[in-house]
Amino acid sequence: MADHDDDFELIRGSGNVFADFDQPDASIRQFRAILAAEIVKTLDAERLTVRDAEARTGISAADFSRIRQVKLERFTIDRLLRILDRLNRDVRVKISVAPRAGGKRASISTLAA
Repeated sequence: MADHDDDFELIRGSGNVFADFDQPDASIRQFRAILAAEIVKTLDAERLTVRDAEARTGISAADFSRIRQVKLERFTIDRLLRILDRLNRDVRVKISVAPRAGGKRASISTLAA
């Protein structure tokens, strides 16, 4: 049996794991991750292989593989938006800009249709 007397502290996250771990450019990283997730959801929903996606969009199969593997270093937000556009997806972006309170970053949320 496991010892149930272990002490631990539960901390609620901010909603941005990159900010929670003090990563630089946390909002940008989060936004790219959200866009990449929408690309993967689209590929899965339409049962597209990376080769099928390449044929449909002109974007290389290797790029789709990188997105599936969450290797997003090579991708700008603009490029991810362009890929979603070529997958026939509309993306609506809502951006809020405010002074930072306590070092917090600006928040970005997306609604992919």
